[in-house]
Amino acid sequence: MHDEITMSNLDFLCHRCGASLTPGEGSFYVVKIEAFADPTPPRLDTDEPLAEISADIDALIEQMRDLSEQELMDQVYRRVVVLLCRPCYEHWIEDPTGS
Repeated sequence: MHDEITMSNLDFLCHRCGASLTPGEGSFYVVKIEAFADPTPPRLDTDEPLAEISADIDALIEQMRDLSEQELMDQVYRRVVVLLCRPCYEHWIEDPTGS
């Protein structure tokens, strides 16, 4: 994935309020958000028979069968880049979850 932000690959509108942004004025923020699934391995019940563990894995694979590669990847890792004008950034940085 290409992480470099260039002036040619961004729309210069605030992603929150839609305000027009002007590069070079220092009036907006580039916010990179990276989210990934819990990286710890699943806990296995060592008393559970191997056949049941295998059946659980097969059921999980069956649930994923109709999902696209992108849908599967989105469940594991997402990276989003947003532009925020100064007022929207100041509001967001103090309350990023909107609670």
